Order: sequence, then C-alpha cells, then structure tokens
Amino acid sequence: MSGDPAAPRRVAVQSIDRAVAILRCFDVRQPDLGISDLARATGLSTSTVHRLLLAMQANGLIRQTADRRYALGPLVAQLARSGGIPDTLREAAMPVLRALRDETEETAAVHELLPSGERVVVDQVESHHQLRRTYTEFGIPVPLPQGAPGKVLLAFAPWEQQVAVLTVPLEQVLPQTITDPEVLAAQLAEARRRGFARSMSERTPGIRSVAAAVFDFSGQAVGCISLSGPELRMAPERMDQLGKRVAQVAWSVSEVLGATAAARDLCTMRASAPDPVPAGAPGSKRAR
Repeated sequence: MSGDPAAPRRVAVQSIDRAVAILRCFDVRQPDLGISDLARATGLSTSTVHRLLLAMQANGLIRQTADRRYALGPLVAQLARSGGIPDTLREAAMPVLRALRDETEETAAVHELLPSGERVVVDQVESHHQLRRTYTEFGIPVPLPQGAPGKVLLAFAPWEQQVAVLTVPLEQVLPQTITDPEVLAAQLAEARRRGFARSMSERTPGIRSVAAAVFDFSGQAVGCISLSGPELRMAPERMDQLGKRVAQVAWSVSEVLGATAAARDLCTMRASAPDPVPAGAPGSKRAR
C-alpha cells in the first residue's frame, strides 16, 4: 500500500494553523462569535469551523456561551494567569537584561512609557566594571526627548504626539542635548529605520547609551531596553554594534508580551510622517 508518509503530519499542522486562526478572531471588541462569523473571518467552511470548535472545546481552548456562540475557553485564562507567561514589562525583561549585561559588560536597563508621555527607569543590571553607568532615579518621570530611551520611545509614538513634543522648546540639559527639533526629528526617523536610538552624553555627563523599543500585543511601544556606559568604552562604531544587539533583545521581550511583526509595522507606519516638524516650530532652523 503506497502513500505519502508526510501527509498525516501536514494535516495535523494544517489543523493547528486553522485552530490558531480561530483563536485570533477573539478580542475585546469581539469576545464571542458564532460559527458563521468565524467562517467569514477565517475563510474556512462552516463545517470545518464546527469540527475544529468541537476539538478546541474539548481541550478548554474554546467554550460555548449561553446563547450558543463561542468564546475563549478556560485553558487560555489558566495559561495566561499561571505565571508561566510574564504579564509585566519588568518580568519579561529581567532575564534577558542579565544575559545582555554579561554579554556586553555594560549596564542594561528597562524603561517604561508612562500615560503622561514621559518615561521611568524600571530596573537595571549593572556592569561589573568599576567605571560604569548606574541609574539612581527609579520611578522618576523623565521627558521623552532626553536620552536614547526617550528618543526611541518618541520615535515610535504616534505622529501627533511627536508633533506635540517637537513644537515646543526642547530643554537643554547638557551642552550635547539636542534642542533643534529638525535635528531631533531626523534622529527619530533614523531610530525607526535602524531599530534603535543613540545618546551621545546628552542627558548624563560622560555617559553614552543605545536603546530599542519594546512593543506589546497591540503593537504599541510600551517601553525599551537600553545599554549604557562611559564614553571611553562607547565609541560610535561599538554603539552601532550594541544597538543592533539591543534591538534583537528588545524584540525578544516584545514577543513575550505578545507582539507581532505586523502590529509593530503598523505602529511604525503611524509614527512616520513626511514632515513631523511644522515650519516655524520653536527652535527649528525655519523659525529663525
């Protein structure tokens, strides 16, 4: 008796793909759906959807509601609340921060975006070098334009938020602080293109840093991962190397928080604009 030995495996994988497609249909706007709704959303036949729903219901992935519609099942909630999946930015970031510190021998930190449009340092893993960056302002809000963490969070903020920041005078914390909105806007565009931002001693004297954004399940930038060190160890060439590595690590944290590449790309598109600095903005060259 002849046949394709790989056929059963392909069928099994196809069933998993279809079950995942069904699970993706549920969200806060559509917490329960009927078979016809799911068939339209997935492109599957109603008979196929019904067969998959029965199997998923038997495994706790789907439950039937009182009005004979379907919703996410108890197993989904159990997995989400079991502690096996980190539910905060800090919990998701700390394991990779330690590995990043050990790999680069520089201070790694995680920063969180606040609803106020500022950021805070959440935690750090310090370098073992005697001369190192040490954060001390935990929980203290910092304006977004300042430092690599703030710049990368601003770079992925909605365009309207960038305009709001760039159309008011930018505070000069140090001589190297970027205060020209046109220059800052160019750096934000570069951060979106490269996946990380740089700070050349712009907020803390003698300290250079790189930072990459962390995205959540909705695709929004909710925080970032940074590496910081003294100028003597942070030549521009090394900063570029570290920046690429931080971007990889930040994305691994994003995936733990449920981010997808498609949602991230949508966020990037919304953050990009042909001219985020209107003519005449305070401090811009066109206003002088």
